Amino acid sequence: MIAGKIKLSDVGECRSRLDGSYHLSEAQIVKKRILSSPYPLLNLGNVTERIWHAGRWKRVYVDNPKTGITLLGSSAMLKGDLSHEKLISKKYTDDIPDKILQAGWILISCSGTIGNCAFTNAQHAGKLASEDVIRLKPNNILGAGLIYAYLASKYGYVMLTQGTSGSVIQHIEPENVEVIPIPNFPDSFKSEINQLIQDSSKLRDEAMYELEVADKLLKEKAGLRTLTPEDYDYFGQHSATRKPSCFARKVSEFGAVTFNAFNNSERIKAIISSIPKGHLTIKDVIEGGETFSSTGAPSIEVKPHCGIMLINQKDIFDTIITGKYISRRGVKTDNLVKYGEVLIASDGTLGENETFCRAVYANEDLEGAFLSSHFIRMRVNDKVPSGYLYCWLNSDYGFRLIRRTQAGTKICHPINKLFLSIPVPILADKDMKEIDRMVRDAHTKRHHANVKELKAIAMVEAEIEKWN
Repeated sequence: MIAGKIKLSDVGECRSRLDGSYHLSEAQIVKKRILSSPYPLLNLGNVTERIWHAGRWKRVYVDNPKTGITLLGSSAMLKGDLSHEKLISKKYTDDIPDKILQAGWILISCSGTIGNCAFTNAQHAGKLASEDVIRLKPNNILGAGLIYAYLASKYGYVMLTQGTSGSVIQHIEPENVEVIPIPNFPDSFKSEINQLIQDSSKLRDEAMYELEVADKLLKEKAGLRTLTPEDYDYFGQHSATRKPSCFARKVSEFGAVTFNAFNNSERIKAIISSIPKGHLTIKDVIEGGETFSSTGAPSIEVKPHCGIMLINQKDIFDTIITGKYISRRGVKTDNLVKYGEVLIASDGTLGENETFCRAVYANEDLEGAFLSSHFIRMRVNDKVPSGYLYCWLNSDYGFRLIRRTQAGTKICHPINKLFLSIPVPILADKDMKEIDRMVRDAHTKRHHANVKELKAIAMVEAEIEKWN
């Protein structure tokens, strides 16, 4: 039970409401704490040039990056890699300049799962966001970094979500955001917070650029070109001009594993034949020649940071991973993630923008975490470095080769025997080591970026908690 005292003036301010569920709610407690700020209070509308969302518009989805522009939803805006999101037609989308995102803005999810925030960087710039995302363009009064850290804090989250509307699907509107109070913190504090967030954004930009360079280097040294949609089969919407995938196979060509047409595609056969001779397979380059997955453990949930973080497929692709924490009791240490593991999301559907079959590199953020069983896990032997294997499996070639191994109807899974037979091109040792170095460096930058962002948010929360 929660008990507390309120002033008679508080009752008048809220149209004579006397129920405890309102006056002792978390939103009211946070609001009172913010209003007790020793610093002057402003509204978000005072410290921004504009707060708005793009509204609804007609969308024509396309699969060609030359004719399309990336559209981000409220979940996609949180991801660490935005290169696999849906494309909509440039030709049939009106007012693109007014809808396009720029670096240094703050995005807020405003429908369904509401109150999540993202600080836009070079990855977001030039893309569009759906009507489920509120854009906040800061002016120079407080600084974009401070506003973001405030809204991303637990106090900012409560302030964002207190003005919801809707019964089943919750919404917040720009006018709800405009009136949120924000303290005008001291200049030295504002400067430090802004610098941490800006440094974090810069590190993420550098990491993404380094991964792109590593991908280009791998293809250049292997003599491979970037794939186009005509090079592979996929499920989902197709262009009307796309040639159908028809081919014949002799019975003798089928093995004992599968006779699914998707697994035996003529297009994927051409991709495999383009890989340089002398390649190895995944089975050849991983410890014991076998993949593994986490085994079950009692999921006794505990307070954040008081046990082991449990991570699932939905969370692992976010910029900052926020899994739930479970008790260490019953969790085998062999199941905990080791730095340098290569992970594959092993359950899901075949949409082009789904995370199913996408690769993850286990960096400092994941080390020591406990993964759900919905991942294929690999630890390399001395044939190739782990960063190089990740770079290959994260490429368009790797993704298509993994997808080719799938089986299932609604929820699909890779066929293990086919997965282990995926070819891995072998380059000169110095080239593989250079690609490995870039991958490791990029993921360490991502880790440092997260550390800086979380530090900024923690500083804002600690400052607010000092107030009576």
